[in-house]
Amino acid sequence: MILPIGPIHPALKEPVRLKLKTEGERVISAEIDYGYVHRGIERVMEGKTWQKGIFLSERVCGICSYIHTQTFAETFEKIAGERVPLRAQYLRSLTNELDRIQSHFIANSTYFKAIEHETLFMYMLHLREPVMDAIELLTGNRVNMGWNVVGGVRMDAEEKHLNSIHQIITNLEAEYDKYVEMFDEGPLVGLRSKDVGKMSREDAIKGRAVGPIGRASGLKHDVRENHHTYQDEFDWKVIWRKEGDNYARTMNRFDEITESIKIIKQIIENIPPGDVRKKINIPAGYADWRNEAPRGEVTYMAETNGNLIKKISIRTPSIMNIDVCGKYMLQDVATVADAVATYASVDPCVACTERVVILNEKGEKQVFDGLHKVKYLK
Repeated sequence: MILPIGPIHPALKEPVRLKLKTEGERVISAEIDYGYVHRGIERVMEGKTWQKGIFLSERVCGICSYIHTQTFAETFEKIAGERVPLRAQYLRSLTNELDRIQSHFIANSTYFKAIEHETLFMYMLHLREPVMDAIELLTGNRVNMGWNVVGGVRMDAEEKHLNSIHQIITNLEAEYDKYVEMFDEGPLVGLRSKDVGKMSREDAIKGRAVGPIGRASGLKHDVRENHHTYQDEFDWKVIWRKEGDNYARTMNRFDEITESIKIIKQIIENIPPGDVRKKINIPAGYADWRNEAPRGEVTYMAETNGNLIKKISIRTPSIMNIDVCGKYMLQDVATVADAVATYASVDPCVACTERVVILNEKGEKQVFDGLHKVKYLK
């Protein structure tokens, strides 16, 4: 039988429909239908200045809103052939890593809720809260920060604020390990997570999985490796695992939080003096730029007509990760409950996936996300 879950369902954060083909309780295969959230945000950006465009870019995604403004700004800086002051680069990286930590906490908390471990669910939200306080201390806001501009960041950070953030991160590090141990060694969590929702390295490559989802299946790839700031300034490593199951995806995020804490400490202890912003004039041109969002690679492709946006396209990581979930992870899953948990393990963001709708030659709607097409609803 076909068991539909969604589009409105208590287990789902956003509207999407899981069509599970089942034999009894066992899930044989699955399809994922998009089409319940649609915003033409790239179309709205066309003809506007970068000042209005960067405001809209921060609203592509709620949880990882910050990285969109950084990627937007660095795309336009690439068109201009400019690089921002080093202190601004450090401040951007600091905000990026704080945002990665809070996003990973909420991703893992959602997974723990899906496997009905409400204790860990609440603990993750408890650990996330001081990180959100640190983001607010630095930028003035918790979600839509308005922090980046083309040419740098909006304002400098005071020494006392950086010291407070360092203390928050130090306290988090001291408290954090015991909760990771609860997940890593808990027998209930192991039964619900290990060898569930497996995806091989070959399938991850075939489906173009990105971020912690791809890295949990053996893909040692992180866009930060190719970013000039992370290449030249910080000592860090790419986190990856081989198991490719729900356990690996969750642990990969935990380990990335540890690495982000390491990067944040380096930034605060070594941040250079200097300006945080410089004036940049945008010429007519084209550029594409990639950054590592908490969920994986996000790409901006922009064409300008002087200071105005002529064309812009955004590819977010969830489009690939949701796709591989349906194609590979949800094939032959033991129970329906495990299927829901597996979907939660990929940390899906539907709102940032569904932005542009086109019709194919058969009159079917499709969602178009940068360079990637996925079948939409008929």
